[in-house]
Amino acid sequence: MEAMQAMLTRKSVKKYKPQPVEKELIDKIIEAGLNAPSGLNKQSPIILAVTNKEVRDELSRLNAGDDPFFRADPFYGAPCVLVVLADKSVPTYLYDGSLVMENLLLAAHSLGLGACWIHRARETFNRPEGKAILKNLGIEGEYEGIGNCIVGYADIDPEKKPRKENRVYYID
Repeated sequence: MEAMQAMLTRKSVKKYKPQPVEKELIDKIIEAGLNAPSGLNKQSPIILAVTNKEVRDELSRLNAGDDPFFRADPFYGAPCVLVVLADKSVPTYLYDGSLVMENLLLAAHSLGLGACWIHRARETFNRPEGKAILKNLGIEGEYEGIGNCIVGYADIDPEKKPRKENRVYYID
């Protein structure tokens, strides 16, 4: 799939088959994420590739938190979660991490997989349990959660949402 087609046809998938995603596909998605541009080429974002069901379910629980607004499983049953975190000491960390997230979403779509950006990664990794996950992985420093890219085989074909008009102002 060419890049422009991927950008124009990608949709957020919010229902997944339980079938695991092959590691080769996950690795291709991650490669795309790691090749996102970054300010001054600092490459501050890191990715946690979570396919272990117990850890995935714990992240889901932490993401939902204590807020009744959030679903029982904010990851919509996706078997893979690619968590993007970025080093807060880099001034462009938030932008850099957002670019990684977009690359992950587009790469998943181009490989025929469903994906969706799930927020609250910052809240998840600000919690003691989230910090413990990073510590157990040997990740040191001030990393902030940017987003969770859930990935899997879509169990629905979501509708393409209409785009708002009048969002471009030309200055010739």
